[in-house]
Amino acid sequence: MEPFPAYPHEVLGIVLSVREPGLSVLLWRRRSDPDAGRWALPGGGIGPRQRLREAITEHLGAKVDVREVAWLEQVATHSRVDRDPRARVLATGYLAIVPPDAEPALPDDTAWHPVADLPPLAFDHVDFISAASERLRAKLSYTNIGFALAPREFTIQRLREVVSAALGYDVGATNLQRVSTRRGLIEPTGEHSAPGPDGGRPAALYRFRSRVLEITDPFAVLRPPERR
Repeated sequence: MEPFPAYPHEVLGIVLSVREPGLSVLLWRRRSDPDAGRWALPGGGIGPRQRLREAITEHLGAKVDVREVAWLEQVATHSRVDRDPRARVLATGYLAIVPPDAEPALPDDTAWHPVADLPPLAFDHVDFISAASERLRAKLSYTNIGFALAPREFTIQRLREVVSAALGYDVGATNLQRVSTRRGLIEPTGEHSAPGPDGGRPAALYRFRSRVLEITDPFAVLRPPERR
């Protein structure tokens, strides 16, 4: 019987947030080969006594204040033999969500990049970003994951901007409010936003009813508008 093989295993954080101009991912620029100068997902190896979640929390802490991470979940494991030219390395990616009103301090080699306009990436990290983005978009259809993506308090217009950026297409404010209210996702705070520089009626502020992940409609699917 052949001996059971042992391979290095790493964890990667796909930190997503709605930043100007849209859904963005946190990347850092590699200094050494392989792929020196390319942008990469934060992460690293797993200690001999660490669980995966413990390892990713530790590695994320070196790039972003983990207290700002509103949601963290395992999203994909890739095991292609040649994904790292140095040796066979298994990788498990974690989707992490940071709300848009959080401003974590970032190291000089780390920055937000639009998911729709990524720079050349190291290894197979683009595949992890695609998987995490699709997971987020799917969960916006049938869960209350928006609580991690939006500010704690928001106007309907601000929620529309955040959800549209994450989905990659415009969502109508009226329909979003109707669906979110019907499913019990959001509730009014009783407060209003400050008037804008041009005056006008202050908009009502809302918040997510729960900040614990819930399946709100297992049969719901948010689809992009049909192309004509």
